[in-house]
Formats: sequence, structure tokens, C-alpha cells
Amino acid sequence: MALPERTQQVIQTYAQFIHAIATACHKPELMPQTQQMLTQAELQGWGAMVMAVRQVLAGKRDSSVYAGLDDDDRIIVEAILRGIQDPATLPDPNQQPDPSAAAPGLAGMIHAAATGDVPALSALADMAEQMVKVGGDMGRLGGSLRRLVNGERDVDLLARGMSANGRDLIAKLVDELARYNVH
Repeated sequence: MALPERTQQVIQTYAQFIHAIATACHKPELMPQTQQMLTQAELQGWGAMVMAVRQVLAGKRDSSVYAGLDDDDRIIVEAILRGIQDPATLPDPNQQPDPSAAAPGLAGMIHAAATGDVPALSALADMAEQMVKVGGDMGRLGGSLRRLVNGERDVDLLARGMSANGRDLIAKLVDELARYNVH
């Protein structure tokens, strides 16, 4: 069964992390590097997910591990659990995610937030915070999400300082938003 597109995007975005954790469950000698990676993830604000992953590393494999996690964290932990059971399901850690594939979903969230959907606005704020931490084009996009919610559609302004790929993502996002007729 194929996973939903959004789920696939999250899995590919965190492919290296998912792969490393699932592999460490089968290779205890990788545990020191894994613990370092988890400490770093915790410092980046992933406390709840790291707690769940530590339970997985300790041998817990049922759905209670990801109960209470937000959607992205749940998707990551579920992918780790699937990868432990069947390594063939693990994402390719060397494949880079296609950020432009996120434009339709992100545009939908921006539209929902702009029309008063409080959960969408909250999710977008969380996403912006994570994007800013990543830096680069993603950080700049994260910093522009509020302007997009408020109706800014000038690609040159929104893409200022971005690479060609970042600019393409902004252009696709603005095109998707035009489908909603939100100004």
C-alpha cells in the first residue's frame, strides 16, 4: 500500500535520521553515534520524539510509543518501526527530498491559516520555527510564511537571498496559492 504524499515527504526529509535509528536497533555497536544524534535532536527541540525513539531503542515496538506525538514526529517514529520490521521499507538516506513537491500542501496550509483556521496557523508557526532553524532557503521560506499568510505574493520579494531552487519553490508556492484566489 502506498503511503500518502505528505507522509512520503516527511519520511524522505528525515530519511537519514530514520535509517540511522532503525539500523542501530539491529547493530548495537552504532549506539554511541545514535545517542549523540539523539542528544543533538533534543537540543533542536525534538524532545517528545527523542523520548519516543529512546523507547524504540529500548525495545518497545507498539503504537503507544508514538501516542501523543505531533503528525510529523508520529510519521518519523512509524517509519522507524516499519524499518525495524522490514529494512526494505527504509527510505534511501542519500536521496534528497524535492522541496517543490511540498508546494501544494504548504499552499493549502497557508490558505487555511489566512482564512482563520487556528490549527493551521499554529501548525504553520511550528513549521516556520523548524524551517528557520534549518537555515538556508528553508530558513528564508520559514521567515516568509507570515507574509504569505498575510497575502504577499511578490516572488522577487519573497525569494530575496534564495538560491535558484529556493526561488523556484517560492514561485510554485505562489502559483498554488493563486488557485485559492487568496490575496
